[in-house]
Amino acid sequence: MISIEDLEKMRDEKDVSGLMKALDEDNRIKEKAAYILGDLKSEESVDSLIACLNDDYWPIRKAATLSLGRIGNKKALDPIIGLLKDSYWHVRETAALALGAIKDKRAVEPIIEALKDGTLNVKCEVVDALGSLGDAKAVIPLTEILGEEDYLLRACTVTSLGKIGDNLAVKALVNSLHDESYFVRVNATNALGTIGDEESLPYLQEALENSNGESHGFEIALEKAIKEIKIKNKS
Repeated sequence: MISIEDLEKMRDEKDVSGLMKALDEDNRIKEKAAYILGDLKSEESVDSLIACLNDDYWPIRKAATLSLGRIGNKKALDPIIGLLKDSYWHVRETAALALGAIKDKRAVEPIIEALKDGTLNVKCEVVDALGSLGDAKAVIPLTEILGEEDYLLRACTVTSLGKIGDNLAVKALVNSLHDESYFVRVNATNALGTIGDEESLPYLQEALENSNGESHGFEIALEKAIKEIKIKNKS
């Protein structure tokens, strides 16, 4: 019987074959082996990890999903997309994370659909994944998220819109400069600085003038974004 200590030894020795055999052990060993295979980014183990996505024990599905995302082999794309509807939110959350890491645009539509997920943790990871994929199709659905109550979700959303960076994203980010949440305003400012669209300068300047010293951190972010945009548009 394989122990956790055996698995750690296999990790040190990069014994992929032994770790793959450990996927036939009990749940605790199987889960740990799945994580280690991801740590090693073992392409050889992709098929075995994909098989683990159907395991009855959800922590194993989660471990295999995370590792497949770290390995980044696109063979895992469709099986992981299927897990966006898993019965356990922990698995759905990890599926979104993995799809963002794999960066295959075929996942954009299913991930947009996953914005309807009722679990906040999942929705935040879905938003991040859409930012990582950088597809303009996600801008309008992400903009709709800016009307939701949770400020952390809105803060994640403006960051993702900044990564996408098209004209519609800029308009949404400009509006978020007036968000009631400091975190959302700062993230929106940073995102506009990253995009570097000169058309956002008047709105950033207006926000700076209207702040009147009420939020020092927000003002610093605004000044930095204005400076970045001016530098980008000089070159």
